[in-house]
Amino acid sequence: MSHTTIMLIAGLALLIAMRILIRDKGRATRVFLALWLLVSIGNLLVGVLSAGYGWGEEGGVWLIVFGVPAAFAMIAARIGR
Repeated sequence: MSHTTIMLIAGLALLIAMRILIRDKGRATRVFLALWLLVSIGNLLVGVLSAGYGWGEEGGVWLIVFGVPAAFAMIAARIGR
């Protein structure tokens, strides 16, 4: 399983956890987005600074790693109203 897939699963798991633990769905979405932004930027920095990938390569992957779970969060927030 690729690291990107693992990160996507982790993002979706964090989203589910936030939606279960925080009763206010809007607040759960905002907390998730803030946490996931920090985690995904940390992942980006590790890829660039430690693993030796270029900013362009990691930037594209970061858009997927952050964007897919964030999109799910926004869709879930809209449906959950």
